Amino acid sequence: MGVGNKRTLTKTRRKTRDLDQIKADLLSPKHLAQYKETKAPEDLPDLGKWYCTECAKWFESEVNLVVHRKGKPHKRRVKQLQEEPYTQKEAEAAIGLQTDNQGPYRSENTTDSNEITMAT
Repeated sequence: MGVGNKRTLTKTRRKTRDLDQIKADLLSPKHLAQYKETKAPEDLPDLGKWYCTECAKWFESEVNLVVHRKGKPHKRRVKQLQEEPYTQKEAEAAIGLQTDNQGPYRSENTTDSNEITMAT
């Protein structure tokens, strides 16, 4: 039978962990331990000894890890991780789905300007 779409296969093969997942790994050692437990040590380079947490990559030796940490892709990833990730509220506000009823045009008085008071 064979592989249907080779381009899709290579795209998924290069898939790495997202920034929010890596941020959770950095904040919680428990989260990182859970991720490492999902990987079999026999399948990892050098039985999974050398791991770059910021880039979510495994390396075969300590030398390769040290060279990677001095490189540009690692430094770029560290810089991305220093920024605060977007929250769901910010994403909804960007597309116009705001739940904030206290908008900038709302005044303290809750009286409608359309109401007419009748004199008796």
